[in-house]
Amino acid sequence: MRIARFSIDGNVAFGAVEGDKPDELVLDIIKGIPFADFELSGTKVPLSKVRLLPPVLPNKVVAFGRNYAEHAKELGNEVPDAPFAFFKPSTSVIGTGDEIHYPSFSSELHHEAELAVVIGRMCREVPRERVKDVILGYTCANDVTARDVQKREKQWARAKGFDNSCPLGPWVETDLDLAAIAEGITIQCTVNGAQRQLGRTSEMIHSVEDLIVNITEAMTLLPGDVILTGTPAGVGPLNVGDEVAVTIEGIGTLTNKVIKRG
Repeated sequence: MRIARFSIDGNVAFGAVEGDKPDELVLDIIKGIPFADFELSGTKVPLSKVRLLPPVLPNKVVAFGRNYAEHAKELGNEVPDAPFAFFKPSTSVIGTGDEIHYPSFSSELHHEAELAVVIGRMCREVPRERVKDVILGYTCANDVTARDVQKREKQWARAKGFDNSCPLGPWVETDLDLAAIAEGITIQCTVNGAQRQLGRTSEMIHSVEDLIVNITEAMTLLPGDVILTGTPAGVGPLNVGDEVAVTIEGIGTLTNKVIKRG
């Protein structure tokens, strides 16, 4: 099931995305929220009539860096022995179609296409064999990074946590499974239609299971929290006016335009 969060006529709701052709997609409005038992209402609206919002509003986004060897290499970094985590605040999250505001304190903005894991239930100290039970589904993410600031400052709070730096969407796909991700699904990033990144999740150094076991040893994850699993090689610059798109096999496409920060 594809679960979207959307607004229509000033109201916000969740809906199940139905259909295969992009111009024929409809939303069956969900009774309740997707983090508990819910029913489909049978009330359907065309996707073209709504505004898609970030599919979840996370309490926290836990991101893992240098989880693809070629990406670590392209930036001159060593591959960490253990998962390497940092945070992006909830205020960094935007949805598909929303604008990325080029930060005034940076002159080197980069895209980073990533598979995002959406947590479905409160959990801590999750054993490997139960990781699948705490996952609601998966979505596309762009870990937008002020690369010059990241290089200049010893911690990454400003470089990766500024407003609009965490596009998520277009929806949460619940039918992907850990086996398919381990076998490898394609992650692609284009800028103005030109391919920049192309990788597969099978290239991840630490698996989804590794990442969730690692972070829940330290902290509790809440329903709607998001785990970013790292980016493949090919990261590069974004400029004002660029349209950046992240496409993940089996999920969909997340698209955002870069504008000058007002």
